[in-house]
Amino acid sequence: MLPPPGTPGTDLPVRSALPALATALSDRGTAVLVAPPGTGKTTLVPLALADDGGGRVLVAEPRRVAARAAASRMAALLGETVGGRVGYSVRGDSRRSAATRVEVVTTGLLVRRLQADPELSGVAAVVLDECHERHLDTDLALAFALDVRDALRPELPLVAMSATAQAERLAGLIGGTAGPAPVVEARGALHDVDVVWAPPAGPVDPPHGLRVDPRLLAHVAATVRRALTERAGDVLVFLPGAGEIGAVAGQLGGLDADVLPLHGRLPAAAQDAALRTGPRRRVVLATALAESSLTVPGVRVVVDAGLARVPRADLARGLGALVTVRASRAAVTQRAGRAGREGPGTVYRCWTAAEHDRLPAHDEPEVAVADLTSFALELACWGAPGGEGLALLDRPSPAALLVAGQTLQDLGAVDGDGRATSRGRALTAVGVHPRLARALLDGAPLVGRRRAAEVVALLSADLPSRSDDLVATWRALRSGADRGATARWRDEVARLERAADDVAAPRLPDDTTAGLVVGLAHPERLARLRPGSTTTYLMAAGTGAELAPGTALTGAPWLAIAVADRSPGRRDARVRAAVAVDEATALEAGGPLHVERDEVSWRDGRVHGARVERLGAVVLAERPLPDPDPAAVAAAVADGLRAEGLGLLTWTTPARRLRERLAAAHAGLGAPWPAVDDRDLLAAIDVSGARSRADLARIDVVAALRALVPWRVSGELDTVVPDAVTVPTGSRIRVDYTDPLVPTLSVRVQEVFGWARTPVVAGRPLRLQLLSPAQRVVATTSDLAGFWVTGYPAVRSELRGRYPRHPWPEDPATASPTRRARPR
Repeated sequence: MLPPPGTPGTDLPVRSALPALATALSDRGTAVLVAPPGTGKTTLVPLALADDGGGRVLVAEPRRVAARAAASRMAALLGETVGGRVGYSVRGDSRRSAATRVEVVTTGLLVRRLQADPELSGVAAVVLDECHERHLDTDLALAFALDVRDALRPELPLVAMSATAQAERLAGLIGGTAGPAPVVEARGALHDVDVVWAPPAGPVDPPHGLRVDPRLLAHVAATVRRALTERAGDVLVFLPGAGEIGAVAGQLGGLDADVLPLHGRLPAAAQDAALRTGPRRRVVLATALAESSLTVPGVRVVVDAGLARVPRADLARGLGALVTVRASRAAVTQRAGRAGREGPGTVYRCWTAAEHDRLPAHDEPEVAVADLTSFALELACWGAPGGEGLALLDRPSPAALLVAGQTLQDLGAVDGDGRATSRGRALTAVGVHPRLARALLDGAPLVGRRRAAEVVALLSADLPSRSDDLVATWRALRSGADRGATARWRDEVARLERAADDVAAPRLPDDTTAGLVVGLAHPERLARLRPGSTTTYLMAAGTGAELAPGTALTGAPWLAIAVADRSPGRRDARVRAAVAVDEATALEAGGPLHVERDEVSWRDGRVHGARVERLGAVVLAERPLPDPDPAAVAAAVADGLRAEGLGLLTWTTPARRLRERLAAAHAGLGAPWPAVDDRDLLAAIDVSGARSRADLARIDVVAALRALVPWRVSGELDTVVPDAVTVPTGSRIRVDYTDPLVPTLSVRVQEVFGWARTPVVAGRPLRLQLLSPAQRVVATTSDLAGFWVTGYPAVRSELRGRYPRHPWPEDPATASPTRRARPR
């Protein structure tokens, strides 16, 4: 199918690498192709593979717009329309036929096909494009395809293509036990790209959560105007998201150029329009999808804001969000290269050269930072819970997998061993996040299949929204006010309807319908208004949530929150999309979170017992419990002691001394002498009978500590760790146990004359701090016999002239000890 050399649009740098690629696949069946953007790898490699015949070449792209664009480009090279020998399939849209030899799909759709048909019947080769982007679906598709080659179809050719030169790990992974796969490199004939450092003149706040400083966006717009006057050609502008694209577009009015947005939320027609040249200069405002997945023709200038939007998971609060971060050096290098594809170009970077050196080298893979619920379910459905036995470039975080596994168990998607259940397979077949799939399947009998699908589509289709009121957005889409968004939404609704059963259900009001469906998806985000507030809520998960000022949702007693995120440093999450509901709807949607039980807890310095009705962390009603269970009371007191610390007990001097002595015994001898650090004491000390701070303060701590010492050694306490030691003069001197590892005795040198050996305390020689007559430390030793021989002579030489009235015998080991000086 590859057009012959000389055909317009096919003499691209990757063509020279095709023979080496064919040889690699013939020898090993796998290969890594490294080629920068614009070299033709996405279009020429699949056509060349299709020449071998014997089935369909499946090409996986990370984004829908890239899949459609690649199919259109290949069909154009063949002089055909899409749907003939070249077709595509993306979620909600497909153009292919029986004649299709090359089919471009999204990586997510490839995962779905592998789950449905692991043998990939009728597929002659698999090409995974843009593997360097490291999306979750890309990692899954690669791992599943390698597993298929290993277990079912060892003859299936697999090509992993990347725009970056970091191919060693990828080659090692896909080569398996036979050694690294061959790496074929196609060097692009890119033109020189001049770098213009164009930082803002004044201070600009760094990105925070989703927020981008408006001053930076104004500067980007000004830089675009500057670039249009200083350079020729179309301008490609990189911004982090659709909101920033809209803001910059609004500041570019009056240009003698067409301003075109390019991002994933646009209708297909608008995306295609941004990829076509026209009679006028163009300014294409794009997200990161234009870094490597797409070729935007006519571009000779790039203006880069230097930002990227990436997923982050807040595991502790069960929140997932997109956040804005500084783009990596690898990403901005890819962006700059878009200016040099058709001729010498220029990149305007809206930061300084010094800031550039501090950028992270590469983007983090999604498996390290994103919500892994869908990822974990796909692994379970593949038969590899947690990814065991699969070739993954990076292992998922154990903590993130644990949270994902618990969520899946709550949904009934996996069993206790992490294996997929029949419900789990039904959820994953829907093709949306498992929570949304649950809302669709369980919501359809409550609100009707069509209306459940409409609400789920609001959340799964990545649609633009001008309001945090989800019902208002739903009604706007039904009205068709934004024809492009409505078309995308309706396509997603139709797809989702096919995944759910058509069950008769009552027609409920819009807010009740939306609230039930959202609550089924995210029961932990059902939230009640905090007392005395009109904008802050407590979610069932225990996290606070706050509405934006001026929202129509202000004052709603309950919310079913569909989207919320928490910026670093903020206590509460910010509500991005929600439905106002009543308590009955919240309780119906919350289901298993709605419980009534006896609760005994430590609160305000004392034990409280109550019969509590709650929805997760939200307390609905509370009645005093007159006679709480004694074990529960003891547990509550222990909780209070752990929360407020051992300072609630009365630590007299004898209690502190006894604790220090026991700590020394445990440090020196171990069991059976008890550990008495804070953690062990909190677990061991008997607080039965206490119900308040006052009760704890009355506990006899000395008796409680002695009760921890086993009876068989309790009689040895004063021998093993004596409170004081008798020295040769007869003085009783207290041992310092402040450091449990080194019990210490401070004593004047003259009082230990005649002591040949250091006493043993807590199983080790006692450390002696030997003092001068003025009570200053002159030596420290745990080997007194050795000190008399080696250390004492120097002490004697230094001090006997200073303290002549005190004895300084030549042989202290046999001298008589004394507490007194000689009389004058």
